[in-house]
Amino acid sequence: MGESKGERRVGLLNGFAAYGMWGLFPLFFPLLAPAGAVEVLAHRMVWSFAVVAVVLAVLRRWQWLGELVGQPRRLALVTVAAAVIAINWGMYIWAVNNDRVVESSLGYFINPLVTIAMGVLILKERLRPAQWAAVGTGFLAVVVLTVGYGRPPWISLVLAFSFATYGLAKKKVNLGGLESLAAETSIQFLPALGYLLWLSAQGESTFASEGAGHTALLAATGVVTAIPLICFGAAAIRVPLSTLGLLQYLAPVFQFLLGVVYFHEAMPPARWAGFALVWLALTLLTWDALRTARRAARTLRAGTAEAAAGLAGAVATAPAAGAEPTAASGPATSGTATSGTATTSGTAEPLDATP
Repeated sequence: MGESKGERRVGLLNGFAAYGMWGLFPLFFPLLAPAGAVEVLAHRMVWSFAVVAVVLAVLRRWQWLGELVGQPRRLALVTVAAAVIAINWGMYIWAVNNDRVVESSLGYFINPLVTIAMGVLILKERLRPAQWAAVGTGFLAVVVLTVGYGRPPWISLVLAFSFATYGLAKKKVNLGGLESLAAETSIQFLPALGYLLWLSAQGESTFASEGAGHTALLAATGVVTAIPLICFGAAAIRVPLSTLGLLQYLAPVFQFLLGVVYFHEAMPPARWAGFALVWLALTLLTWDALRTARRAARTLRAGTAEAAAGLAGAVATAPAAGAEPTAASGPATSGTATSGTATTSGTAEPLDATP
């Protein structure tokens, strides 16, 4: 029990670290000026690949590579994931460096709603009433924000849809976090390196022209990308999915607070109203997820208890060795079968509860 609590504590600390670092990204990317967003993006791809390749080499985790290369469909999905995460990274870097931190935080607030909507449209998943209410409220929030901005919040929508598509592709590929990032950045590596070499040939690269500190910061984009992912992986295997679902809101909350308090971005009434609707939608979504998880846990416990009772009954009424079977052994067998059904139905509920 103590070891279990210790593991959960380690998982929580890693979860806070991962989402906390992601939430503080708006403080890092402005430090890379005068490098433009595309140059920063290319460096992030190149150095992320280098860092993750070193980590995998130290851990000697290469067996997945041969399996992936031999499966063209999974390789195609990795390529899709690499493309959409490049769009996501590039848009985020551009938004942060152009005083759009609040709007970028909105993208990660509405991402769970977009993910659910894509599950319905693409995977034909069924939603519970509270989930429909959350998605509808989120759509209303986008309408309100469109009126408030005088245009659709396109930065938020690009970030949300690109990250939701990335999540869908990763779900289909089913690779670990480090392996997935290695596969994606290996696809990005050559185009990114080619762009950096071309930029240098044009005399427009800032990598070696702005001092050693600037060079070190650009190289650090790989570490900045990899460390939160490693912490997230450590959290994912130690804490329940419901806990991770709550922790994921830390990143956009930090980004929003930085945008309003530190960068002093404008928040007119219409924008506050739109964000309030988004937060209402997320509250509905979180409440429904927690309620469903508790109900699934109760069903599972009840099924397990019934199975144990049935087994105990079967043992108690079983005939002694060499004795003739009696009528009493019939109900015991029946009870065991019934309890098995209950256990099965109990474990099916968490699958049904997955959005």
